Amino acid sequence: MRRVAPLVFRQAGVRMCSGLADEVLVASHGHKKVVTLNRPKALNSLNLNMVRILEKHYNQWVQDEGGCIIIKGAGGKAFCAGGDIVAVAQDTEGSLRRDFFMEEYALNYKIKTYPMPHIAFLDGIVMGGGVGLSVHGSHRIVTENTLFAMPETGIGLFPDVGGSIFLPRMPYAGLGMYLALTGYRLKGADALHAAVGTHYVKSEKIAELENELIATKGKMNIVADTIIEKHAEDIRSLPSFSLQPHLDKIARTFTLGSVDDIVSSLKSCDDEWSAKTLKTIMRMSPTSLRATHEQLLRGARQNPFENFQMEARIVYAMMNVSGDFNEGVRALLVDKCKLPKWNPATLEETTPEYMSKFFTPRPDKEWSGGKLTSSL
Repeated sequence: MRRVAPLVFRQAGVRMCSGLADEVLVASHGHKKVVTLNRPKALNSLNLNMVRILEKHYNQWVQDEGGCIIIKGAGGKAFCAGGDIVAVAQDTEGSLRRDFFMEEYALNYKIKTYPMPHIAFLDGIVMGGGVGLSVHGSHRIVTENTLFAMPETGIGLFPDVGGSIFLPRMPYAGLGMYLALTGYRLKGADALHAAVGTHYVKSEKIAELENELIATKGKMNIVADTIIEKHAEDIRSLPSFSLQPHLDKIARTFTLGSVDDIVSSLKSCDDEWSAKTLKTIMRMSPTSLRATHEQLLRGARQNPFENFQMEARIVYAMMNVSGDFNEGVRALLVDKCKLPKWNPATLEETTPEYMSKFFTPRPDKEWSGGKLTSSL
């Protein structure tokens, strides 16, 4: 990838930077930084260049005491609809696969451990890589336009970017496992009910909230909550959780000890929701279903560093042991036939010996919070 030095210009006392093709725009207001993901034609999907720009700036800002980071998406449709996985899938010989995932996870971990308020405006689509840029931060602002999903099992991948951190810790039993295995989409207030968001602000008030955050003189680690809550809606005034009628079934089914038990439970139920859920699951990659189930079980017992280290092991196997990622991207995003040919084709064929390869430590290739020098 050709490297281009950032352009720097000043406007009305505000220092602004842009990277390759202006894919990330940054405005500095003293210790407050406003980051705009700027690939609107691609729904702000995340690529390696963007990861590196963000990593560079986050490293520079980490000592800005009293400041904050506000991150949002350009174009009015999406915060970030995921990673640029078509490019990753097609890079079968180069280093993009290794670099993208390992550096993306390092950025996600940095956000998880960042010492200042990290405020994401999720006013639109937020999936996959966009979740990794937001859900680990201190403040996630959802609106009526928010559309959240982790649809990775449908493309032969798994809910990475720290999915093993937040999905097992959602406020309802089994909810994270349900979202991870099915790719179910949460809309609007549902994202707040599921704790993807920390606050709900009407879309028309987002600009006003941003302006007040920028204009406030106090230290943001002290005043950010008060400012955001001033603009936020009371959860009691919002629509109830759309999954509320099914939470008991989700708790009974998606806390079971294996994917096989979940499938058997759904088959034993004689209701429309169970039948629909079963049909959805059976379309997914069997390898992805097994890996995701084990990922969340283990993730619930791990700290964030261990979570990302485990996910690096899983993604290594997804790239080298399983061919389902390439096949899923081909069928759903390239050819768009929506008829992937998974291999193994059934849950029964995904044996314990086969699945153990997705969680085996790799002493010479372990993720350590940054780049890998060896091949993924």
